[in-house]
Amino acid sequence: MQGTRETPPQSAAYASTDRTMPTRGAQKASYDKDVVHAILDEGYVCHLGFVRDGAPVVLPTLYGRVGERLYVHGSTGSRPLRMTGETDPGLAVCLTVTHVDGLVLARSAFHHSINYRSVVVHGIAHEVTDPEERRTALDALVDQVVSGRSADSRPANKKELAATAVIRLDLDEVSAKIRTGGANDEPEDLALSHWAGVVPLRKGYDAPVANSDLEPGIEVPDYLAAL
Repeated sequence: MQGTRETPPQSAAYASTDRTMPTRGAQKASYDKDVVHAILDEGYVCHLGFVRDGAPVVLPTLYGRVGERLYVHGSTGSRPLRMTGETDPGLAVCLTVTHVDGLVLARSAFHHSINYRSVVVHGIAHEVTDPEERRTALDALVDQVVSGRSADSRPANKKELAATAVIRLDLDEVSAKIRTGGANDEPEDLALSHWAGVVPLRKGYDAPVANSDLEPGIEVPDYLAAL
């Protein structure tokens, strides 16, 4: 009798590479998938870097995560999205996401810093052409901003889909970097009369403001009120 084949367990961490290993502050690096996913899932905007005509280009844009893939979308005429369809086997990119958690004020100007959480992803971006994957990606992009929103809005129609390009970047060569704690002043500076410490920052939401042309009787949905 033929035995069943078990699915091998997924690694809980990304493998470090020369590109994902920091040259400074290596103790701040993490390759843990749960840590990476949590940082990505909390964000809205990434910075997408690539090379065009021999020069670096970095663009801020929205993104969405589905499992071990990130999706970025834009106009079919945008440079990185157009270039993924022009190059083979794809477009080499670097994608970053950063959260600033606090301003670190030290006694010395040199040791001022910020507390942060960041993710850097290296890889090859590919254009998404499969219709089902495109819809999954576009739903993920909407839900990245407000979870549950894709189910509570009209899906893109054929004209809108034709004007929208989507690229995929697999989470393979990935690292997180995190700084926490207070200022790291020099021992000889501890007696100085300058204030030192952390000014924490946090993300917050004001009450939703309805569009002036919203039909009467449409209430703020629960998933939005929960913010």
